[in-house]
Amino acid sequence: MRRWSGRQGFSLAEKVGLAALLTAIPLGLSATPQSAVAPLALFLLACLAAPFLPRWSFFLPLICRGTPGSTGIALTFDDGPFPASTPILLELLARYRLPATFFVVGEQAAAHPELIAAILTQGHTIGNHSFRHDFLLMLRDCGALEADIRHTQNVLARMDIRPLLFRPPIGITSPRLQPAIASLNLQAMTFSCRIFDRGNRCIRNLAARVLRQLQTGDILLLHDNPPTSEEHTRTWHQELHRLFDHLAREKRVVPLAELIGQPVMVLGVQNGNLGEQ
Repeated sequence: MRRWSGRQGFSLAEKVGLAALLTAIPLGLSATPQSAVAPLALFLLACLAAPFLPRWSFFLPLICRGTPGSTGIALTFDDGPFPASTPILLELLARYRLPATFFVVGEQAAAHPELIAAILTQGHTIGNHSFRHDFLLMLRDCGALEADIRHTQNVLARMDIRPLLFRPPIGITSPRLQPAIASLNLQAMTFSCRIFDRGNRCIRNLAARVLRQLQTGDILLLHDNPPTSEEHTRTWHQELHRLFDHLAREKRVVPLAELIGQPVMVLGVQNGNLGEQ
C-alpha cells in the first residue's frame, strides 16, 4: 500500500529547471551567447503548459490512473453534492451496484450534510475538491491555497471524514500546490479519462463519448452538477442509465482505493476510529 510521507526529493520541474540552467551557463559563455536563451525558454514553456496537463507530474506527484497492472476502472464525480442531482446519481449507482468516489466542494458539503451521509451510507468514498471551486485557486498565494483546502478538510472532519486525496478544480496544478497539500497530509489526484461535459451542461451522447475513450486502469471524471433544465435532467438520467448499464455488464468497476492501491479517506476522525477506505 502506497502512503504519503511528505516531500520526496526534487520535483520534475526543479530537475528540468536545474538542467536548463546548467545547459544555459556554458552556452552563455560561448561564442554565441544568444543560444543560452533556448533551454531557458523551453523550461518556461513547460512551466506554462504543465498546469493544464492533468496527467503530467511536473510540479508534484499526481495520481491520475490505476497502479500498473490494474484490471478495473474507477468512477469519480466532482463538484457536488447537490439536492437536485446527487440523489439521482446515488439511485443509479445503487441500481447497478457500482462504487464511486465523490470529490466534494466544501461549501456544498457544509450546506448538505445529509447528502454526504447518503454517499457514505451507500459505501462510496469522498475526496477534497476545494472549498468554493475557485477556477483561479492555483494562482492564489500558498497561504490562501492551503486555507481553502484546509477549510474543506475541517468541514468534512465535523462529519467524521478525513479525505486523503485532493483533486484541484479543473485538474489545474501549480508549484504552490505541493507545499499546501503536504501540510495537510494529502495527495494530489487528477484523472486519466475526462469527457468535456462542462459540468453536465454538455450531456448529449455522454455515454457513447465515455465508452469510446474509457480504457482499463482509467480514473473516469464525471460531474455531480445538476443539469440546467428538467429536459436536460431527463437526458442526463438516460445517459447515465446507458453508461452504468454498459459498465456493469462489460467493465470491471472497482473502488478507487482498490484501483490505486491506497485508501481514499479515513472515517471516524472525531471518535478515534481510524477505519480506512
